[in-house]
Amino acid sequence: MMFEFADMSRKTSPAGRRSSHRDRDNSWFATLRAFVTDDAEQRGTLPDLTESQILAWADAHRERTGRWPACHSGAIPKSSGESWLAIEAALAFGLRGIRGRSTLARFLARNRERYNRLARQRLTIAQILTWADAWHRRTGSWPQRHSGTIPGSRGLDWRIVDRALRRGRCGLKRGSTLARLLAKKRGVTYRLSQPPLSERLILRWADRHHRRTGSWPNHLSGRIVGSRGESWGKVHTALYCGGRGLPGGSSLADLFARRRGARNKRNLPPFTEELIVEWADEHYRRFGCWPNSQSGIIRDAPGETWRAVEAALYKGIRGLQGGSSLTRLLVAHRGIRNRNHPPKLTIAQILAWADAFHEHTGRWPTVRSGPIMDAPGENWKIIHDALYAGKRGLLGGSSLAKLLAIERGVRNVAAQPRLTVEQILRWARALEKRSGRWTTRTSGSVADAPGEQWGLIDQSLYKGLRGLPGGNTLARLKKLRATAAHAGNNVGPHDVA
Repeated sequence: MMFEFADMSRKTSPAGRRSSHRDRDNSWFATLRAFVTDDAEQRGTLPDLTESQILAWADAHRERTGRWPACHSGAIPKSSGESWLAIEAALAFGLRGIRGRSTLARFLARNRERYNRLARQRLTIAQILTWADAWHRRTGSWPQRHSGTIPGSRGLDWRIVDRALRRGRCGLKRGSTLARLLAKKRGVTYRLSQPPLSERLILRWADRHHRRTGSWPNHLSGRIVGSRGESWGKVHTALYCGGRGLPGGSSLADLFARRRGARNKRNLPPFTEELIVEWADEHYRRFGCWPNSQSGIIRDAPGETWRAVEAALYKGIRGLQGGSSLTRLLVAHRGIRNRNHPPKLTIAQILAWADAFHEHTGRWPTVRSGPIMDAPGENWKIIHDALYAGKRGLLGGSSLAKLLAIERGVRNVAAQPRLTVEQILRWARALEKRSGRWTTRTSGSVADAPGEQWGLIDQSLYKGLRGLPGGNTLARLKKLRATAAHAGNNVGPHDVA
């Protein structure tokens, strides 16, 4: 589809005498023509537009965003691929049924009373001061060039006012600014006319701040008490950028570190491995354990923490190589145990520790037996996990109880042999024959079955464990035996099932 563009260009002056604003207009029209060509190639035949349709889209945009659209506002929602740049092109060149030689800003200014920055509006100093006074009453501060839209001015903002004062537009004299106007008419502190600063004056303010708060100020510490409108942010900017009698290239932190010995977080002293190990030795002598990243402050180094040491060792900052950690450093220099890389285990070693435990306590270890006396840092739960999961050089699929059952013949409670009623009755008759009384759950160990307990047997009878039918007790077996004896029969499995 071919478009006939309206002749928007003006007759140019001879070469070398073209004005800059005319060059910008020609460049903008060329950009719009290129956009129209690309849009036609991508979307094909484009439907006509109407002013009411454009205004409806503009009203929806303002309701959604709080601002009127501009040519750079992007795509128009729910419009079948339309964009505000396409609307701008149609208004400029008179395309798609729209009258040309206009812009989106002029169109909205005419139909919606939107302020058009290109349309010259006369301003007065009295009007600007009235707006500034209203702004100060509402916000408690005087406006700046970045303060945004001016309420009650039909879309005018403070940036446009400042530009008009600078360049002499809208009926104003040039050479002023919003800040200079407010400084002259309302006594507002003007940054470029602020009094000079000196390091001596800044240090006097800082000493007063330190006595009051116990800390040195930074650029976020707010207003300076005892000064006329100064803040630590302004002082920091003057130290860093220069101005107000200061050479620049410094900061509050640099000044306090140089003149007051304060700690500068951006210029910290270097670390050495020997120094860190010395701090770790002192920590061990004081607390009886080696430090880690969670050990807090370093008492022998004010301002330093073990977390900072860990970060420096890992990242390679403050004179260290990097790629290390506090644990690795202490493993290398003090031979401590590294929890992330424990030494390998062997079955012979585990059995030696178990034999020593049995000799010392008279019983075999379990997963709840706690630390291993002959192996600092080890405990029986860790040994059990390694046997089960196959860690630290072990095969896996085993456990501490299974190992001791196989190698030392220790009874494994989790894998007890099956029981029968005849077997339990035989043990009970033997006990009755020896002691003259029937067994109970509190009768202790079974003399004819090493490792068995009458309490565990009673529990198995009741819960149906170890191959028993369940729902019985040793007391019920006694009653059944008495009933069977009265009837002249013996108690069998069918009697207790």
